[in-house]
Amino acid sequence: MKAVVLVGGEGTRLRPLTETIPKPLLPLMGRSFLHHVLDHLAAHGVHEVILSSPYLEERFTPFIESRHGDPLITWITEESPLGTGGAVLNALGNVEETFFVLNGDILTDLDLTAMAAAHDASGASVSISTMHVDDARPFGLVITDETGRVLEFREKPADLIPGDINAGTYLIDPDAVADFERGVNTSIERDVFPAVIGRGDLVRAFASQCYWMDLGTPGKYLRAHFDILEGKVRGEEFTAPYLEGAEVDLTASLGRWVVAGRGVVVGPRAQIEDSVLLTGASVAAGAKVRDSILGPGAKVGEGAMVVGTVLGEGAEVSAGDSVADARISTRTEAP
Repeated sequence: MKAVVLVGGEGTRLRPLTETIPKPLLPLMGRSFLHHVLDHLAAHGVHEVILSSPYLEERFTPFIESRHGDPLITWITEESPLGTGGAVLNALGNVEETFFVLNGDILTDLDLTAMAAAHDASGASVSISTMHVDDARPFGLVITDETGRVLEFREKPADLIPGDINAGTYLIDPDAVADFERGVNTSIERDVFPAVIGRGDLVRAFASQCYWMDLGTPGKYLRAHFDILEGKVRGEEFTAPYLEGAEVDLTASLGRWVVAGRGVVVGPRAQIEDSVLLTGASVAAGAKVRDSILGPGAKVGEGAMVVGTVLGEGAEVSAGDSVADARISTRTEAP
């Protein structure tokens, strides 16, 4: 089986981290998040993955070269942004049978094997994974009948409403989308799915209460790390408070929910809580960091305090400064 993984977004809600790193390549527990997605697919029998992105395309080359074994990666150059639907339609020449489509910024332990079996048994043209939530406004609301047939796909409803949401994993028969125009910016949520439903094709929901987290904001990016540390994500097993290759002074204090990547340096008496420190970041003596993300090579000076803040790659907070609820852009100093 093959899959299209949607990796073309610019990750604006995660800036400044995504100024220099595409969102799917941001580290999760010390490895590019896309590794986790591809490993999950391989575990469920997916042998080829199709990727494309016009945003920071060159950053994907080292990642692709680092992969070995399943799944094989096929890269399609996307000259201009095609949107979620356009990227899928652009990949149709590389698929001959039903294929998975996944959003490349979602951490999930969804049982893809069970979803594929349900799809085959139903005879549907499209299956959409769904989850029940109390507030569907940030998501796509999926309206179904009692049999699980999708009647309506309402992207990001305006009013607070509980319901089943689009969980960002699909199975699609190529014939169901073959007639859509290719090479233009198209939304799979706003354009493709409503049209397929409207013409009467069988579109079914695959309901699940698996682990699911959209990593699109700093808060959710942090939460995904903490959930893995708490053992909430099947197939993701980490227990160490920091990763191999970090240098942490014996007098420093790291809380239970702290992840420090390779090359991170934490100085004497530094205090870190509920934070992620990416490759090569440093926290000097006596500094305090809480509820924050430090990008690659970011620096927090001696005695500084950083709370609820995201530092871009190489950004700095000077000694003695205090920063709260800020986003410090790549290679700049906090004001």
